[in-house]
Amino acid sequence: MASNNKFRVLIVDDVAETRENVRKLLQFESDVDVVGVARTGREAIEISDEVEPDVILMDINMPDMDGIAATEAIRQKSSFVQVVILSVQGDSNYLRRAMQAGASDFLTKPPTGDELITAIRRAGTMAHQEKAKGGAAPVVTSSGLPSVASISSLQQGKVIVVYSPKGGVGSTTIAVNLGMALHNDETRTVIVDGNLQFGDVALFINEQGKNTILDLASIADELDPEIVGDVMVKHDASGVHVLAAPPRPEQAESVSGQEFLKTIQYLRRLYAYVIVDTPSLLTDIVLSAVDESDIIVLIATQDIPSIKSAQLFLNLLVTSLGAEQERVVFTINRYDKRIGITPEKIGNNLKLEVAATIPLDERVITRSVNRGVPFILENKTQPASRGILSLAESIRTRIASAETREDEKGK
Repeated sequence: MASNNKFRVLIVDDVAETRENVRKLLQFESDVDVVGVARTGREAIEISDEVEPDVILMDINMPDMDGIAATEAIRQKSSFVQVVILSVQGDSNYLRRAMQAGASDFLTKPPTGDELITAIRRAGTMAHQEKAKGGAAPVVTSSGLPSVASISSLQQGKVIVVYSPKGGVGSTTIAVNLGMALHNDETRTVIVDGNLQFGDVALFINEQGKNTILDLASIADELDPEIVGDVMVKHDASGVHVLAAPPRPEQAESVSGQEFLKTIQYLRRLYAYVIVDTPSLLTDIVLSAVDESDIIVLIATQDIPSIKSAQLFLNLLVTSLGAEQERVVFTINRYDKRIGITPEKIGNNLKLEVAATIPLDERVITRSVNRGVPFILENKTQPASRGILSLAESIRTRIASAETREDEKGK
């Protein structure tokens, strides 16, 4: 590997034996170059200025200035430098303080060789990417969300509303599996249950959180990443976050359309995709989500009442709500090739391209819902999963086209 692609590492620890052990471990890695060592936090700041490391391995406990204070000072001067904090104490308070200071990772001492090398490569890659972009990588909190200091530098996420004017067509199934398809380490996704009376997104992933949207909406003007992270239901198998609906139907009245809108607007600062699952009734909650949306996934099935409802909604969307039809990604769910009302006929009737079709597979989908395991996580090659992946790709393409149009307008 060329030297300019190596990860430049600075080791900071007040124990000479530890510094030497880490140096010896790293000398066998062809993509790592130890460019310096420091014994104290203050020395780390000085040497970092001189050697310009990509990654700093920072002990948290040092005599003159602790690793957290040194991390904060270094990151203020060199925002692309990634700091990996090491501590003999692995409690959440240390972790939270480290992330707030700008650390990109936190390891409990002594880490295994694999843990250390993996952390260095991950942090080093981030540093190289930020150098290339001339920007700073977002600092994340213990929940994986960007820190307060990072939010202003991040691009706003996209709000995707999943909606059908006719109930019972599988909107929640699509919203949950779409969230799984769009989520990865680079594009973190949250699914918001906008059916505040009878929402069951959390059940679809077999999770139950003690906190719900009630905990955020009531303080919509005072949100921060730590509060949001504490409220979210975390789906361990995928990494997707869910903002659950209230536990009782009557509690839906506690959330106003304005509070819901402010919550969505804040979430798009933290997540690449904010997917809002909605009921068919056009409540203030649904209308505020539609108004804020970048994409509306409009769902219909192969029956006349569903098609008629979709037509009515499209007319309302354009004439009364003032939304562009380009925001609509039209999707046929439960597609059955035996039915004569084909997606082509439906698209022609509505004068709207069918972006994706999700085949009927009641056995797979019913089993998925009853087990609380999204079907796309079990088998990406089955027809229903391929339909969801096609829908996700249509959404990405539509978003990219919209951004291109905006760039051309700005020129």
